[in-house]
Amino acid sequence: MPNTNAPFHPIIYVRGYAMTPSEIDATTADPFCGFNLGSTVYRAVEDKSRPPRKYIFESPVVRLASEFHYRDVYEEGYDILDPEWTDDPENKLTSRSIIIYRYYDEASRLLGLGETPDIEVFSAKLGDLILRVRDLVCANPENGVTKDAFRCYLVAHSMGGLVCRGLLQNPRNDKKNAAKYVDKLFTYATPHNGIEMAGINIPKWLDKADMNNFNRERMAGYLDLKAEYKRTGSVDWIPEDRFPSEKIFCMVGTNRMDYEVALGLSRTFAGHGSDGLVRIENATLKGIKSDGTPSAPCAKAFAYRAHSGFYGIVNCEEAYQNLIRFLFGDVRVDIWADVEEIRLPSEVEQEAKAGRKISALYQFEVLASPRGKLWYLTRRTAEEDSVACLTHEEWTSAPKKHGRQFLSTVFLSNRARVNKKRRSLSYRMSFGVRVPDYEIEKVLWLNKHYEGSYLYRNSIVLELVPPSEKGAAWKVTYAWQDQGAKPADHEIDPKRLRGGKVEIAVPFDSKTTPGMRGQLRFVVSAWNPDAVVDDAGN
Repeated sequence: MPNTNAPFHPIIYVRGYAMTPSEIDATTADPFCGFNLGSTVYRAVEDKSRPPRKYIFESPVVRLASEFHYRDVYEEGYDILDPEWTDDPENKLTSRSIIIYRYYDEASRLLGLGETPDIEVFSAKLGDLILRVRDLVCANPENGVTKDAFRCYLVAHSMGGLVCRGLLQNPRNDKKNAAKYVDKLFTYATPHNGIEMAGINIPKWLDKADMNNFNRERMAGYLDLKAEYKRTGSVDWIPEDRFPSEKIFCMVGTNRMDYEVALGLSRTFAGHGSDGLVRIENATLKGIKSDGTPSAPCAKAFAYRAHSGFYGIVNCEEAYQNLIRFLFGDVRVDIWADVEEIRLPSEVEQEAKAGRKISALYQFEVLASPRGKLWYLTRRTAEEDSVACLTHEEWTSAPKKHGRQFLSTVFLSNRARVNKKRRSLSYRMSFGVRVPDYEIEKVLWLNKHYEGSYLYRNSIVLELVPPSEKGAAWKVTYAWQDQGAKPADHEIDPKRLRGGKVEIAVPFDSKTTPGMRGQLRFVVSAWNPDAVVDDAGN
């Protein structure tokens, strides 16, 4: 029997790392472990001499309650998940419940013994919590959910994402088989490939305050990735036979300067290309097949936000909008750039033909925003070190392999439309490739170089129009900003959209030298198909 509540399943929040006893106490003193904190300001421009612009974001917990009717599980001063409370016949847990996994309680001097368990224990007890929520939800006849059909979402910040992965991909931490009830995992700024300070991974021997939880060798143990770590040196893998990579979303922060922990020392040692603690390249995941070959990368998006604090990634509109679209949305669009030709400056091309080594780094920028909104769903720019990169050596050695650049994922939702009379799902995407710093035999080539120039730069509007009649096709239109509207040449059969992925290729060509030619590839698939009641997505 299907779960008729889909896509509105219980959401279990898993907080991040707390280092000192006072931080652990502060965590346990907060009923929502910080997920109830909002913000009122954000950086409107990079010039910090100007005052921040006021923009109120109430917190993810409050917004889920006000917009989607989720509720917490606290009643009359008690946590209804406590054993002594769950026998109350009036205790009813709905499918739209927000549960906070309070795994630091037993480590607190206030509520526990003041000793922190291993992260493996945190992962195992997350499984216990999932089963407890399942039993309570299924015991409520108003939900109409059987135990087999029960599903929940995990939403985690920082180390919380590693706690979740310890359950999802390590059978030793999931002896009760709770992972099968997890429908999706959303992570904010999780160090999926560990933490580095001054370019050095946290050492394994640094077990004070469990900081070695972010050492890759230690992570390989509790994530059950010893073979992959030995082979690749990294732990940012999710085995497809344990949990599907397409069900994971990685939200990545790119603003290190607003991270104030340790009087700014953290952001100093984390360096450029980080959120102040986690490096950008370490904050995403990719799937791996049973034969050891990579599979699909997990969904990802980027926000100009710090790891935490007033300008943190959890308490911001951009991350929240990605969260609700990932959990409740209707359409998924994975965005790829396929490079087919790279044209060097004529003088550099002559040097290449003469056998001299050419070095260059091509940086792909992308900014995507839905219609009628004041923020980006994803933001990748060179100045924020969040671009996708392709080296000239990679291109010349294997152009078909390395020329495929995964840029980002956008989820679209009928529920999030501003104009309810306009049925289409639409967003605008700015796409650019920066002119690199060309080097010839390691000597910088400055002739005819203009800093900040682009090999290609344009904006495209992609619009998906659901059918007005049952059984009719979806229509897809797109328009480059400098070319005007293009007639719709894509119609998607609704059965095909639900049953598989539909690729829409949009060619681009700078028609200049130096320049680049290729295509943007939008891989479109239905999202939450069980929640769609008709072909119009209503």
